Amino acid sequence: MFKNLVITCFLGLVAVILGAFGAHALKEILSSAQLLSFETAVRYQMYHVIVLLFVNTYDGFSTTQKNKISSLFFAGVFLFSGSIYLLQLTRITAKSIWFITPLGGLFLIAGWSLLIVIFLNKLRKK
Repeated sequence: MFKNLVITCFLGLVAVILGAFGAHALKEILSSAQLLSFETAVRYQMYHVIVLLFVNTYDGFSTTQKNKISSLFFAGVFLFSGSIYLLQLTRITAKSIWFITPLGGLFLIAGWSLLIVIFLNKLRKK
């Protein structure tokens, strides 16, 4: 569980650094559309950091559930936000990695779906 929290805090740290970098250093380099895409990646990363903090500190989840949810969200953030960062900060084209961003989105959707299933199962047991 602490490993998940360390990774989560690292992702939060990176989101803040990249958000500041985007707001200050990139606004003269990227187009408005590119900057908006970069900001979307930062925002999604931070949203999932907040959820991961909740998941990994909530006593209502088992360690196995925490690990499964965290793994899905870690993969989702890495693939979704990471691919957008690559596209905006490098010469890599969307044509060469077109599948990575939606794959990351699928991992994020899977994490949210798992949360729904876990909470529905808790409701049924009551």
